[in-house]
Amino acid sequence: MLARYRKGCLQRIARKMAWNDGNFDGCNEGRTASHRSTREPLDPSKIIRKQVRSCRTSLLACGGLLVYERAGRKSAAITKGRKRAEKYLLERGMFCSLRSGEVIDERWLRFSFPTFWHYDVLRGLDYLRSAGIKPDSRVREAIETVIKRRNQNGRWPLNLLHAERIPLEMETAVGSASRWNTLRAFRVLRWYNNST
Repeated sequence: MLARYRKGCLQRIARKMAWNDGNFDGCNEGRTASHRSTREPLDPSKIIRKQVRSCRTSLLACGGLLVYERAGRKSAAITKGRKRAEKYLLERGMFCSLRSGEVIDERWLRFSFPTFWHYDVLRGLDYLRSAGIKPDSRVREAIETVIKRRNQNGRWPLNLLHAERIPLEMETAVGSASRWNTLRAFRVLRWYNNST
């Protein structure tokens, strides 16, 4: 009974992702056109907040749906929703506005670990690698961002610690070399280089 309920919930999530062009929470850039039709003044900060929430929640939903599928519970609706959300992220180069091409949130260019529910470019690329998606030109700028973040010592730093806490120390300090970010960055770069 519980398994059927969970599957129904995931299928509703996947359908919603498919309805909203892959955007999990329905706050995509296309909404601004309908907002304009109400003749209310458009607040650009609301658009950015919507884009931030959309990319982050789309990636979180993709990850959950992928785990569900790998557990042997595939369905056409779930796969379709996940693929549309992946397309949503790729169309934005993993971190840029579809409309302006500008970086949606500068924090996404700073890598953290553990990431908790937060989004960054490295996390998004690591998801694509894990999902077995073949990299193409849409991820090139995100890959260049990962390469630029590398320190002279050959490692990637911990750029950001989130307020959430866990009972054990995963990393040393902000600014110092991060073994977890370095591992993820090497995996992502190997994935990208092996496909080009």
